[in-house]
Parts: sequence; C-alpha cells; structure tokens
Amino acid sequence: MKKFDLVIIGRGAAAFSAAIKASELSRGKASVAMVGVGALGGTCVNVGCVPSKYLLEASFRYYNQSAFPGVDVKSAQLDFSKLMEGLRSFVAKAREEKYVKVIQNYPNVELIEGKARFSSNGSVLVDGKNEIQGKNVIIAVGSRPSAPPIEGLEDTGYITSDSVWQATKKPSSLAVIGGGAIGLEIGQAFQHFGTQVTVIEAMPRILANTEREISDTLQQKLEEEGMKFFLKARISSVNKKGEKKLIEVVTAQGKSLVEAEEILVATGRAPNTHDLALEAVGVETDKRGFIKTDLTMKTSNPKIYAAGDCVSKRLMLETLAAREGVIAVSNIFGEEQTIDYDSVPWAVFTNPQVASVGMTEEELMQKTGACSCRLVTLENVIKAKIIGEEAGVVKLVIDPSTQKVAGVHALSPYAAEFIIEGALAIKHGYTLWDVIDTVHIFPTLSESVKLAAQAFLRSVERMSCCVE
Repeated sequence: MKKFDLVIIGRGAAAFSAAIKASELSRGKASVAMVGVGALGGTCVNVGCVPSKYLLEASFRYYNQSAFPGVDVKSAQLDFSKLMEGLRSFVAKAREEKYVKVIQNYPNVELIEGKARFSSNGSVLVDGKNEIQGKNVIIAVGSRPSAPPIEGLEDTGYITSDSVWQATKKPSSLAVIGGGAIGLEIGQAFQHFGTQVTVIEAMPRILANTEREISDTLQQKLEEEGMKFFLKARISSVNKKGEKKLIEVVTAQGKSLVEAEEILVATGRAPNTHDLALEAVGVETDKRGFIKTDLTMKTSNPKIYAAGDCVSKRLMLETLAAREGVIAVSNIFGEEQTIDYDSVPWAVFTNPQVASVGMTEEELMQKTGACSCRLVTLENVIKAKIIGEEAGVVKLVIDPSTQKVAGVHALSPYAAEFIIEGALAIKHGYTLWDVIDTVHIFPTLSESVKLAAQAFLRSVERMSCCVE
C-alpha cells in the first residue's frame, strides 16, 4: 500500500486548488495523490464555465452587431460547425495551459488515473485493485447533469450541458427543460444564433432564487428576442415523430404540444458520490447524495474533508469550489479557517447578466421581519443609455436595524464584473452610508450600485449626473 500525506479524490477546480495549497503550505514536502478519471480540470474548463461563456460571447457578437445610428456593419455570417470546432479547440488549450502544465510545477503531486472507492479499512482503492492511503482525504468528485423521470425522455434522447459542446449542426428549434442559469445561458446563445428556443420551467418564474424584479425583467428581454416560455409547467410525456421531438406540456391553461428538433435538459445536477462507498468510512450525505460538511469542510469522518460541487450547499460555483479546497487543506495543515457562504457572489451570463450576493428582500424579511430596499432601473444610468442597454435593474437590500448592506442584486450588462462591490460590502460589514460616501467612476454601469444607495435619500430621477 502506497501512503500519502493527502489523498484528493477528483481532478477539478476544488482538487487543483487543494493540491496547490497543500504544496505551498508544506513548501513542496507534503506527498499528495490526486485520483480520478476523465479530462483534467473537471466540469468548469471542460463542459461548464469556459465553453458556455465562449458560446455566449460568440452569440452576443453575432446578434448585437451595432446599436448605434450611423454605424453600418456588414451582416455577420454563421458557420456553426466551425464555431464549435473553435470552441472545442479553445477548451483544449485552456485545459492544457491551466491544468496539465500547471500541475507539472508541483512534483510532490502524483496524478493517479482510475476510479476511486473507499475500502472498509479506510484506504482508497483505485480501479478496485491498487490501494493507497492518506493521512487525510479530500473528496472533490464534483457533480453531473441529472434528468427528471419523464415518460419517454430517455428513449427520445436529449442533450445536456455536458454533451451540447460536441454539436456540429445548429438545431432549428430547441426545447429547454429548466429555467435556471444553465438553461437560460445555453438557450439565449442558441436563440441569438437563430434557433427557436422554448423554455419549460416547473416554477412560477425563471431564476426563482433571485429577486422577482430581475427574473421578470430578464424574461421580458428574452421574449423580445423571440424566446418562448411555459412557466409553472409539467411535462407529461416526450416522444419522437420523424425528425421532431414532441413534448407534452401541462399548465393551468391546459395541455400544449411543443415540437423541437432537440431537447436540452437543464434541471439540476447530481453528485458523483454514488460509487465511492462512503458508508464504508462513515461519511454522511443528504438525501440526494451530496456530502454533509461543517464550515471547515470536514465531513462526519474527522480524517475526511469534502469540497466542490459534491458538497451539500446552495451554490455550485467553480470559484467557491476552489475556496472550499483551500479551506479544507488549511484546516488539515493546522491553519483554522471556515468558509463564508454569506458573501459569495454568483452570476448568470445571459445578456444582460444577472449577478447577486447576499440575501434577497424575501430572505431578509423571513430572517428579521424587516427590510429596506431600493430599486434603480438602468434607464437612470447614463452608461446604460450610451451603450443602448437599458433593460435592467439594480436592487440594494439593507438591514434597517444596522444599516448594513445585506444583499446586492443586478440585471445589467457586465453585472458579474461589478457585483464584487456587494460581496466586499457584505463580507466587511459596510453600511448604506459607506456605499454613498465612496466615490464611483462616471460613466459606468457599476455606478448603479451607488445610485441604488442614493435612492434612499432622494429620487434618482431628480438627480443630475454625479450628485453626491
């Protein structure tokens, strides 16, 4: 049996972050094994953040060629097969540069190819035969797309956020099952390329975890682009007729039949924990199989930690996974740290983007029974007018008992770029007055955060530019 100071099961963002941190804390002396199968880098670089944002950026440029009078842009031509070839090439290069080459800088980290499974004595079996053991173990196996049990779906066939990147032909029509971040991002990209996209969502609104003003405004924008929606909907069956896939949708208005050339399932994810034999080492999971941890990322087994998308939590993000990997290793090596989930920002890269951090108005009301909020539309932001993107809102949620910033929520171009202001405000306990008293740059879209704060003092419609 080969022994290591640390065994990491997985090879994605959390695993790499943990391996690098362990190497740095031990000055390269800790022996680390990284066990897993598949392409290095895990979900984000291979089938998640990187390819989806590549596709979205290409679709935005194709769709929004010019919004300025007097600027004549030649009509763009779309070669979808060549576009997807470029996407896959970009992913391969990013994986090579950010994962394959990076790990070569850490000779103390040994990459072990194979499926990991715990044995009854607490060691890790690789492909059922090679046994390794770690003083500590970090489980970072990530998650995979999951499909709901819909009659006929498996037989009819569908694509997911894992498989869509292999497409070589643009479908003329696409039915998206799920109105969350993944479904909306991929759906809008295809809509911009000329595919007729229909979103089918079980909840009463898209992006049900964000502010209603944001989800409603985004849906209106997407509908203006041609996207169709069935909300509070149930799919009774799916079948195939010729080259078309038929989805029977049931809503309060009755039954509807949606025809599509392809179906994208974007209804959620399942953890890759099913083959680990977690029961052999006493690692507890929730009812869906996600691993339970405390804020140090320790599981119910004190020698085993977990990080990334296999952990039971509210948000699944590459940056959060990496942070959890660092927290786990820090505690393993004696530096006590806890994860701060309250100030973690998240984003949806539609156009306009959705970005959010902290509590919504409803969540703060449920927690404290009181909330102060202000909403500013992008019609009041000069930079939004300049770039011709006025469909958006920014909402500031304030705890009235402390005046501290409790949440910042935005629907705006580049919202993912400036939401960090809200994250820092929440992390460091900044108040409404701290935001107001901080000079912002004009004209920018990030100025909308300050305008939302100033809306507590006066109507922004009656303010000149840069009023303090």
